[in-house]
Amino acid sequence: MRVTSAILRQSGLPTPYAQSHPLSIETIELAPPGPDEVLIKIMAAGVCHSDLSGINGNRPRPLPVALGHEASATVEEVGANVTGLKRGDHVVMSFLPVCGVCSSCSVGRASLCEPGHAANARGTLLSGQRRFSCDGLPLNHHSGVSAFSEYSVVSKYSVVKITDAISLTHAALFGCAVMTGVGMIVNTCSVRPGQSVAIVGLGGVGLSALLGAVAACASRIVAIDMLPEKLKLAKSLGATDTFLASAPNVAEEIRAATGGGTDYAVEMAGVPRAFELAFAITRRGGLTASAGLARPDALFQVPPVALVTEERSIRGSYMGSCVPSRDIPRFIDLFLSGKLPVDKLLSSTGPLSEINEAFDKLDRGEIIRHVIEMNR
Repeated sequence: MRVTSAILRQSGLPTPYAQSHPLSIETIELAPPGPDEVLIKIMAAGVCHSDLSGINGNRPRPLPVALGHEASATVEEVGANVTGLKRGDHVVMSFLPVCGVCSSCSVGRASLCEPGHAANARGTLLSGQRRFSCDGLPLNHHSGVSAFSEYSVVSKYSVVKITDAISLTHAALFGCAVMTGVGMIVNTCSVRPGQSVAIVGLGGVGLSALLGAVAACASRIVAIDMLPEKLKLAKSLGATDTFLASAPNVAEEIRAATGGGTDYAVEMAGVPRAFELAFAITRRGGLTASAGLARPDALFQVPPVALVTEERSIRGSYMGSCVPSRDIPRFIDLFLSGKLPVDKLLSSTGPLSEINEAFDKLDRGEIIRHVIEMNR
């Protein structure tokens, strides 16, 4: 079938993207689903910094690629060996296909699924196949999803069936921002009621972590960012303290305000100095965790003696340490019960034709989450 999709053919084009057009809207070919695969109709797709890192070249991807990884959809057709899904089902996509049987999956660490990571690095589906093509030449898949397309073929291991009680526009956010941010708090850090959390970087993932900290009943939630308007939003969402990251002595101010630092400090900005700030504001015996995707060549510095004398811990968090089939539905249940107001993270919506303009706004920090609605 022929479908419309946003294709990235060259990384590193200059901003503004509204002029350089790194994403071209093209009509391409999509092959039918093979065994263990599903044809989906994309309904909504979030514009995320992980996509931006491919556009600006910070994290190279196999090109050309049908971009996009945060999406909600409806099922159109299922391939052989697919059970539990039927046409019309509402689904959210996991940006990592989870095989369920590798050594990582078998011990409950789905976010480390070895075949899933290998397929994403190749730009293929879990089967090793590519279902997109243009003029007879294959196009790569992005994270097994390729969300900025009218239709996509995905592995059944990328699909999480959800209730139709939530709008598909809001549901899209659970495929990355919410899964990663809330998962960081409840899975990676296991925050308990009464503990304190600091969040460095208030994009969609960072603010999702803030919502997760509120839901986990953290007693002190410190929000840190470069932009005052994001601090104001964080305060409205439940932050108890806010600090401008560019302040000269911000680490000292935070430690003073929190009596020596917070139990957990999580970094969501993807730059070394943000992680170093998070480490500096973690109390003795505390955990510093990062979900920020920095450049592959980026390095951070911490004093090793602090790991010993202060019994400090450092941990990475990919996909919020989630099991998507378990966590996406339960996070949606929290939203529907009013305990996780994810809708407040939605800055704007728009059509696929305005996707380059949306990435300009994301690059300038003007939006938290913009969602492409495919039916517009």
